Amino acid sequence: MPNLPDAVLWSIPAFVLLTVLEIVSYRIHPDEDAAGYETKDAATSIGMGLGSLGFDFLWKIPIVAIYTAVYELTPARVPVLWWTVLLMLLAQDFFYYWSHRGHHVIRILWACHVVHHSSRKFNLSTALRQPWTSLTVWPFYVPLIACGVHPAALAFCSSANLVYQFWVHTERIDKLPRPFEYVLNTPSHHRVHHASQGGYLDRNFGGILIVWDRLFGSFAPETERPVFGLTKNIATYNPLRVATHEYAAIARDVRAASTWRERAGRVFRGPGWQPAATRPAVAPVAETAAEPAA
Repeated sequence: MPNLPDAVLWSIPAFVLLTVLEIVSYRIHPDEDAAGYETKDAATSIGMGLGSLGFDFLWKIPIVAIYTAVYELTPARVPVLWWTVLLMLLAQDFFYYWSHRGHHVIRILWACHVVHHSSRKFNLSTALRQPWTSLTVWPFYVPLIACGVHPAALAFCSSANLVYQFWVHTERIDKLPRPFEYVLNTPSHHRVHHASQGGYLDRNFGGILIVWDRLFGSFAPETERPVFGLTKNIATYNPLRVATHEYAAIARDVRAASTWRERAGRVFRGPGWQPAATRPAVAPVAETAAEPAA
């Protein structure tokens, strides 16, 4: 198995340089309509990104053990050649789409991913606002390992996918020429994904390619200016609270639930799920004729 680089670690200098350039661009050419930068928000995003490096290293221990076990059990083997790497990148992007979509529609998974959507700004530093509980992602890629993709090759493809997505977190790039917009995930498509308007919610899950969204009915074009953040925003810059606030909300809802069905719904249904309201039965009022006057 050839040594494949960790694309994220190798790209950190480029992340820093491009972020600085974007900040300078806002200083030179302010945009009153753009979300722009705010010091505390950007610091929180960068802190979340640095923290995720440490936590991801921790989560890799059990994940690599599981992937290695699956890889050893399967007779399939995919060689690492230039053309197979391209196919693996395509396959990883396909499974990324379903992982990303799953993390929006299942609340316990959303508790991990909500971190990335918690900023009301949309700039290159927002791309660094990564979760600390990414242990929820690994099951979506087991089919790739079972098909003979080496865990190290999957790690490379995942890191390449993440690096690609860095540049789409900006308002400084308008729509690209139509062929690019049709095939690739672009800043315009990803602005829709980070928006909190009703028509934009749970749209444009693609990592590198937007074609998955077009195929599976989750695509929405950018028509009106997005409002970034959550439908219920959090008022904190504390990285620990940013990383855990939805888990705490789930725990509160589970404690307050009156049935096991509701408890399961609070964990495994969508983020906005509410139990059906129980309406008390109202006894019908019998109609009576008026009494005759005395």
